[in-house]
Amino acid sequence: MARTIVIAPDSFKGSATAAEIAEAIGRGWSSVRPDDDVRLLPMADGGEGTLDAFEVAVPGAKRKPVRVTGPVGDPVDAAWLLLPDGTAVVELALTSGITLLDPLRPFEAQTVGFGEAIAAALDGGATALLLAIGGSSSTDGGLGALQALGAKATDAAGRAVSAGNAGLADLDTLDLSELRQLPEHGARVLSDVTNPLFGEHGAAAVFGPQKGASPDDIAVLDANLARLAKHVDVDPGTPGAGAAGGAGFGLLAWGATLDPGSAAVGDALGAPDVIGDADVVITGEGRYDSQSAGGKVPSYIAGLAGEHTRTLLVAGLVDADPAELFDDSESLTDIAGGLDAAIADSLTHAREAGARLARRMPGGD
Repeated sequence: MARTIVIAPDSFKGSATAAEIAEAIGRGWSSVRPDDDVRLLPMADGGEGTLDAFEVAVPGAKRKPVRVTGPVGDPVDAAWLLLPDGTAVVELALTSGITLLDPLRPFEAQTVGFGEAIAAALDGGATALLLAIGGSSSTDGGLGALQALGAKATDAAGRAVSAGNAGLADLDTLDLSELRQLPEHGARVLSDVTNPLFGEHGAAAVFGPQKGASPDDIAVLDANLARLAKHVDVDPGTPGAGAAGGAGFGLLAWGATLDPGSAAVGDALGAPDVIGDADVVITGEGRYDSQSAGGKVPSYIAGLAGEHTRTLLVAGLVDADPAELFDDSESLTDIAGGLDAAIADSLTHAREAGARLARRMPGGD
């Protein structure tokens, strides 16, 4: 019996995009069950790959190239996406992302390029903004983006401070009066991070190490973020203020709203309707662990599945029991015989994962 199969994974970060993974799983499934109706719905949670997910899923979406200031000043060729309804999707990872830096520079990295891409979208006629802020390289509290949008940040002598976290140490005055206006239908920030701006669970303490910060650095980064908070009439404890090194906080200061990334992306892509009609839904991410059930793509997609929809998981590494959410699962690490091998050829192993899941499909053909 032919069935409708929806394949809706997140990207496998550092290995393959969501669209590539979805296609590979789909090829594997179709090699075993060629009569099934396989529909690809690459997903994102507001991090790397969000722009690509919208481009694949929304007919008529147009990618707009833009050259911006990279995370430590070098020019970066990036893009934003214009949807047919006038909404612009802008992805921080493409302009100010951690993959753009080697070595990492926790004090100098900034979000100026992200703000420049937002400004380009506004100049391009965007009537609404979806701002995907995962994958950040910086801990600048979003100051760089605000500066690119018209904010004036100065030290006690009236000189402009640098955009990175180091510049926050010299911040004396922050003038937001000349910020660009929000578009007609506002700006929504897409992120599944709920951390506050600073403190034990803040941007520096939780995410600083992956951005190159040492234990001693974290205390300084955190104090600088707290200094920024004194100049802005936004609660630094707002869940998500610490997202993307505090870029969530800066965007709140601009007037944007914070939305759970997976749900916002899924709603925009029509995932509830697509998955509601499916017999089988396959989702996944690079590492399925204890945090995956807290609103990330796999748990969001599984939550959309109907009572009679079979839920399947493909992950690069399965580091938590998926049985509570999924009827069956495959790990690329297990298929490949090791994590390094899984990363090196993820698409081949994703295809095999799709084929294995199809062979175990109850009910036969």
